[in-house]
Amino acid sequence: MGTYSSATRQGAFEPFDLQVARGQVDGHSQTLVSGYNGDVGTSYETIWTGSNLYVYPTSAVAIKISSSDANDTAAGTGARTVTIVGLDGSYNQISETVSLNGQTAVTTTATFLRVFHLMVNTAGSGGAAAGTIYAGVGTVTSGVPATLYGTYTVNGGSTACIYTIPAGYTGYIFDFLVATGCTTANAFTNLGLYNRPLGGVFDNTLQGRCANGGAFAIPLNYPLSFPEKTDLEVRASATTASSVSANFSVVIIKNPD
Repeated sequence: MGTYSSATRQGAFEPFDLQVARGQVDGHSQTLVSGYNGDVGTSYETIWTGSNLYVYPTSAVAIKISSSDANDTAAGTGARTVTIVGLDGSYNQISETVSLNGQTAVTTTATFLRVFHLMVNTAGSGGAAAGTIYAGVGTVTSGVPATLYGTYTVNGGSTACIYTIPAGYTGYIFDFLVATGCTTANAFTNLGLYNRPLGGVFDNTLQGRCANGGAFAIPLNYPLSFPEKTDLEVRASATTASSVSANFSVVIIKNPD
């Protein structure tokens, strides 16, 4: 097969967002951030796999990767290798791939200040992870670290609606969506996009409310802008316990030198 070139390189028109997605615009990249919380209660919780507000590392740490299932191992029938994606202690983008060892933790060589998500790269005859894969620190019990920074399941993937703008970049959020699973009459979910600048505290940038089983969606014709090292996350609370999913699309653009 031949090598295909961008239409723009041939003097034709190609949409700018498509060029960004193809990696043809220097210093620009796009990420879809998504999360799911299966049991949001009456207090605000981050939309991730835990039923609580997400707790961020205060310094860069080596991350323990382990599984709830012994078959997720380097020669097992489940997941064999996993890549952890995040930021280092200087807020630079990093990733590392490790070979799993079942319920026994494997520790990353790199240290992570932020953990964005996990990806299963290779698997045995099962073709997928056999259990839940965890990323965290502290004592590991039955494959679960004491403090969790991320999880991966075969059906849900790695779902945490959190993101931090890397060093040297400005982030732009172009859309925002939250959907709820509660069908109880007269129930509703409060929701918000929160941001925390470096050295600051979390503040509600965008807020809304969903009726039972409804969705809240905003396309942002004028995108929201956030400086480097800003933490972003979606939070929600519900009058009646509800599952909540959320996502937003962020484009990061390298700052001028």
